[in-house]
Amino acid sequence: MINVATRNPSTRYSTGAIVFHWLIALLIAVNFGLVWTVDSVSKAAGDKLVANHKAIGILVLLLTLGRIAWRLMNRPPEPIPGRARWETLLATTVHSLFYVLMIGLPFAGWALHSLYSGGHPVSIFGLFDFPGLPFAQDKQGGEVAMNVHGLLADVLLVLAALHVAGALKHQFLDKDGEIWRMIPRRR
Repeated sequence: MINVATRNPSTRYSTGAIVFHWLIALLIAVNFGLVWTVDSVSKAAGDKLVANHKAIGILVLLLTLGRIAWRLMNRPPEPIPGRARWETLLATTVHSLFYVLMIGLPFAGWALHSLYSGGHPVSIFGLFDFPGLPFAQDKQGGEVAMNVHGLLADVLLVLAALHVAGALKHQFLDKDGEIWRMIPRRR
């Protein structure tokens, strides 16, 4: 099959979309790594990891809002011709759910922090503070937010696995060049 994405630049995502995609993906991966490491370190080190996790979560939220603004101003490329309708529907659904999760997951974490702290700000790597949500301290509400945050994280992992599986299918089975639409160009 013809590698459409590499032969026609108009079928590629814009540079801004590519930067947002990979930066947010990297930050999300780092955040999962931080959370999975917390239980294997001392309390003091764990507290630092959690603080970094919160800061990265806020960055993911802000970058996602930027990504949505970018997408509204820059249309994504059309699907590669010949793709099955179910594949287009599945890809659209997964991408839409990613946007919901990239807002909902950090927002649930922000609410979690705010409910446990009584609305204290989130330190962004000690550089500046991001305001907390105006919540009174509420341990029960914090537990609900924790459960929602965890559930959304689990869903995000499943979607990420589905997304990667789809990219690999297009690369190795379909050989349609789909993956190159989101890979930065080599000079």
